[in-house]
Amino acid sequence: MTPEATLLIVNAVFLAFAYLWVYPNLQDKTLSAVLWRDVVISLSALLVAGLLYFGTATPFSLLLVSTNWAVFSIITMAIMETPLFFWFAKRHNIDL
Repeated sequence: MTPEATLLIVNAVFLAFAYLWVYPNLQDKTLSAVLWRDVVISLSALLVAGLLYFGTATPFSLLLVSTNWAVFSIITMAIMETPLFFWFAKRHNIDL
């Protein structure tokens, strides 16, 4: 499995955990409640990526650019999460 696929799967697992369990089970579904939990979950995904690739010189490809594991993980997490967040916010009437 490529390093990119590994980190995409890590991100997908954390996002599934967030959007299928954590956020739906919030008592008070507000923007601030979702955002601070999102920071914790995103940092946890970044920690796992760091445990896998910190100190390695593994290049990660972002279509036209080669980058390191941290940048790849942050950018792909943001790209993957954006539509999920807007869907969740709309579904639960969270004011943006």
